[in-house]
Amino acid sequence: MVACFVLLFLQLNNLEVVKAHQYANASGNPQVIVAKFGQTRGVILSADGVVLAQSVLAPKGSTYKYLREYPTHTLFGQITGVVSHIYGSYGVEDYYNSYLVSHNRPIKTVGDLLSPQTVTDTVTLTLSDALQTDAMNELAGRDGAIVVLDPSTGAIEAMYSNPTYDPSRLASPDGTTERQAWQQDTLSRDSEHYVPFTSLAYQDHDFPGSTFKIVTSAAAYQYAPQLVNSAMTSYACIPPGTFKGQTTELCNFNHNENCGGTIAEMLPPSCDTGFALLGTKVGAFPMVAEANSFGFNQQPPIDLPHSLNEESDFLQPSCYENAQVFLAFSSIGQKCTEASPLQMAMVAAAIADDGVVMTPHVMSEIRDSQGNLVQTYKPKLWLRATSPQTAAAINNLMTQVVTSPVGTAAGVGFPAQDDVAAKTGTAQVEDLAGNYIATNDWMIAFAPASAPKVAIAVYLPNQRVEDTGAQKAGPVMKDMIEDALALP
Repeated sequence: MVACFVLLFLQLNNLEVVKAHQYANASGNPQVIVAKFGQTRGVILSADGVVLAQSVLAPKGSTYKYLREYPTHTLFGQITGVVSHIYGSYGVEDYYNSYLVSHNRPIKTVGDLLSPQTVTDTVTLTLSDALQTDAMNELAGRDGAIVVLDPSTGAIEAMYSNPTYDPSRLASPDGTTERQAWQQDTLSRDSEHYVPFTSLAYQDHDFPGSTFKIVTSAAAYQYAPQLVNSAMTSYACIPPGTFKGQTTELCNFNHNENCGGTIAEMLPPSCDTGFALLGTKVGAFPMVAEANSFGFNQQPPIDLPHSLNEESDFLQPSCYENAQVFLAFSSIGQKCTEASPLQMAMVAAAIADDGVVMTPHVMSEIRDSQGNLVQTYKPKLWLRATSPQTAAAINNLMTQVVTSPVGTAAGVGFPAQDDVAAKTGTAQVEDLAGNYIATNDWMIAFAPASAPKVAIAVYLPNQRVEDTGAQKAGPVMKDMIEDALALP
């Protein structure tokens, strides 16, 4: 009995003293939940001053004093995220929570010391409501993603993808309403690409197709300059056995199209067989090194909560298996190459910005309730992808993709005054039997090529097997380039 009383005494002290703070602040503690949702949160604004998230007084009789509103609904849902009673916090709401949540104002005067005040901050984003709306309209009724960024700063000006969700319905204080919203907005979606609370634009990846030839070209310039002006043998289809481990043909999109030559001759018409040969001649290690210098195989440092699928992959050992044929296919954006739209936007931005990859970010500035500046984002270099000379050479080739009669984007209709540099991508999707059943259509671009202000990636998955990046992603890119350049 004495031993039992001793154990009981120790456990009571453990609960009430040792672990008191842990239990008092546990997320499942009803008092913590009441305190969390019983306080107002800071406002989230777009770059052009539109309210994206705010706290308002709840109706009388509500469990909590405040409700969180998202006036733009699905438009910014994947960026703002949500503060959900059941499902937790996501997006900007989570990443910048310490500023948005009620907190003690920093002590600057004796008055602040004697009478501390609780405040919230306002987070202003780099994303434009106008440009985000344009992206939403371009993707209306179809899956896909659009990323628009400033190549010189890394500021994301628009990042929208379908499917999306409405955070307003998931911020209800009523558990039944939240669960119903979850069912309707997530589990009932007829889309293989939809993952709750994630964005196809930066938290998922797919075969980027020929847009990856920019990286392959850069690898040749950086690691094997002797290959830049070396002509690749012309093929319509490279026969089996040409590469180690190759058992099937590697063909151009149009099997009857014979092409080859130097990089300058192959990039505008996007010669698959030629770039497959080029990638194998550059070699696996230099190709991986160049892909890594653009941001592949690592977590992009964007200021949003991360997920497992954010890393864009190139030639991972689990796929490569030392067979040269995988390097050949990966060099043209297939097989062992998967990239997010954000990653491919950064590839375009690197070429636009003299070979530099700036850190992507969504926060512009944070101000307190009196309008005083708390924090402003200072652009930071993330990676050096290429030398300025290599970037200038590839910039010129991407311009020819638009201006040359044989360029794959020549028929898109970009206005000459926009001075667009682009690269199309058409990744073929196979079924289990190896038959092509669809295409993932891409385009990356920046403009004006002579003094870039904007870099964009457009991704449209599961298009018809005969569709191309120029046909499907091209018109979307044209509209987005014009809209972006028209912004003040």
